[in-house]
Order: sequence, then C-alpha cells, then structure tokens
Amino acid sequence: MKHAGRIVVAMSGGVDSAVAAARLHEAGHEVVGVTLHLWDYPDEADVKDGTSGKGGGGHARCCAPEDQYDARRTADALGFAHYTFDRRALFAEKIVAPFVDAYLAGETPSPCTACNRGVKLKELFAIATRLGAQHVATGHYARIVRDDRGTAFLACGNDASKDQSYFLYATPQAELERLVFPLGESTKGEVRAEAVSRGLPGATKGESQELCFVGQGAHAYAAFVEERAEGRVRPGAIVDGDGRVVGQHAGIHRFTVGQRKGLGVALGTPAFVTQLDAESATVHLGTRESALETMGAELDDIVLASGVTMPFEARVRVRYRHEGTLAQVTASTSRDGSANARLRFAEPVRAVTPGQVAVFYDGTRVLGGGRIVRALSSKDDIAPAAVVASAT
Repeated sequence: MKHAGRIVVAMSGGVDSAVAAARLHEAGHEVVGVTLHLWDYPDEADVKDGTSGKGGGGHARCCAPEDQYDARRTADALGFAHYTFDRRALFAEKIVAPFVDAYLAGETPSPCTACNRGVKLKELFAIATRLGAQHVATGHYARIVRDDRGTAFLACGNDASKDQSYFLYATPQAELERLVFPLGESTKGEVRAEAVSRGLPGATKGESQELCFVGQGAHAYAAFVEERAEGRVRPGAIVDGDGRVVGQHAGIHRFTVGQRKGLGVALGTPAFVTQLDAESATVHLGTRESALETMGAELDDIVLASGVTMPFEARVRVRYRHEGTLAQVTASTSRDGSANARLRFAEPVRAVTPGQVAVFYDGTRVLGGGRIVRALSSKDDIAPAAVVASAT
C-alpha cells in the first residue's frame, strides 16, 4: 500500500484508541503513538483489583498509570513508535483548579470538554508539528465531514449511544482540518470485536466511567474538592420553595441542580435541588419537577463553527446525555460587555445547570456551543421569538 504519511495518534491505553491506531497503521500511515501523562493516582484498590484494565470485568479508570503501559504494549505489538509526554502541571492548572473553583461557586463543570479544548488537542497538535506529522487522530466517536466547499466540520459519530461530538464542540477550524476520527463510522460493539479479533493488548478491558482524576464512590467528588478547597468550603442552609430553612449542609459543592438523592433532609415528598446560591451558601429545593423546568438559558464563552452566525435555530443539548431540544440561539451582551448568547427553548427543559455546556446541532453537524451561566424562566428576558434562519 502506498505510504499515507505520518500521523500522531492519541493513545489513552483504552480499546478505542488502540483500534484507531491499528486501522491507521494497517492503512499505510506512519503512526506515532502519543500518550499524555496528565495525573498521578493514589494506590487505590480500584486501580489494583482488575477494574483498571488488566482483567475483563469492571470499569476502567481512564488515563491511569496502567493505561500508559497498555498504550506502549499496543504500539509494540503493531510495530510503531510510542512516546509519553508529561503534561501534569498543565492539566492541574487548566482542568483541576477550575473544576474545584466551579463546584465552590455552585456550578457543575464539564471538565472533559475543557480538557479536549485546552489540554489534549492543543498539546497533541503541538507535538505533531514537532514530529513533522500533518494529522492527529483520536479514538473519539465523532466524524469530520467536508461541505461542498471542502471545509471540514464536526459531526456526530454514527453510534448515537457513544457519540462524543458534544465534548469536541470548541475545536478550532485549523484543528478540524487536520483531525482524523477512525472510529466515527463504527459502533462500540464493532470496535470491541475488532480489538479482540486483532488480539490487541487490553482488548477486553472495561469502559471508563468516572472522571480520570477523581476517585470512585458516592462522595468522591466532594472529597476531592474539599482536599483542594484551601479553606473555601462554607456550610449553609437548605431552604424549601417557600424560603423556609429545612436543614443545613456542609458545602454547596456537594449538590448539583436536579439532584434528588442524598439531600440530607426529608420534606415528606420528593425534593430536588433547584438552585445553588454561592454568595449566601444556600441550597434551594423544590418539591415538583416542574420547578426544574426552564424556557431558556444565558451562555458565555461562545464558540461557533466556521460560517455560523447568530441568530439561528438548532437542536441544543444542555448536557452530554441530553437528546436535545429545538431552540433559538441569539446574540446577547453580558453586564461586562462581553459577547454572550441566549437560548429560547421550544419546550421546557429540565435541570439546565450552570457550568455545564450547551452544544448546538443542525442535524448531525455541530454548529458550536457555550457555557451555561444561568437558566432563564418564562419571567426572565429570554431571546425574542423572532425567527431564525439558517446557520450558515
């Protein structure tokens, strides 16, 4: 087969990136495997009991030390070079510190989108340039599609249950032109079967379920934040829908909008977290799910795909597992004068959570997205109902 050029493949040590690398190697590319060392782990039982990837059961911890070993074994088995680069300081600065700050501010962050945007892809492309590679490939379930003008755009992966385009919405156009997603047309089942048939190391390892830098367990997130909060955790009141104090809490970082379990209070009827007020350290509860429904949202840190301008209409996903709701996306200006966007949903959306990311779609095409600042009720100044047309 004709030589297809040098390509850097991000290798996490998991099944997906191993199959992506194997496909590119077989296609004739000069594959260079790259693993980013992002985090160090304590000597936990869940890393030693087989759930980290040596056995066939349980859930894997993404980016654990064993994964670096598995990535190297895969490269050795297939016969291409592999390198590990230390990016722990960058990861701590760009991902971990903002993660802690967000929870203390009453938000629920989306660190995986931030990591792809500010650490992984940015570093992979810098490394690729140093190594003389034109392209970078990852094991994401997403696709790069080209329009009639030959411009690359991000699209959903064919496996809807594994689609990861949501986490990649902010990828710059220059990077989209150089990105390759070998698994975009495949299903997870097909990829797993291929890993087994190829005899790749770790072919039967479990799926990553938790954040790569937070341990497992019901209280893992809270404990992680508290260890790094440097005295910023504040206890406060839990109030019901009428403003009555019904309990006390040990920090708003222990709660998220829409949460029902583990509230520490009993109101005689199911209760949900409807709002977190960081300034007063107050957790607000509602006894009806309708209290969580909103008609719009204010966004900041807006990123739009090439050629997309507001206003436009799109299917909007307000969290990763959200199927999406039709919404109008219009430009707005924040109090400090920065460019924001407002969403007006065609129907009420449940648990629109500050800190999460809203991603815009036209069919399978990703139009962009932004960070949710606050949910807007029908009484708020939501984007006007005027129409919106095309996104391009």
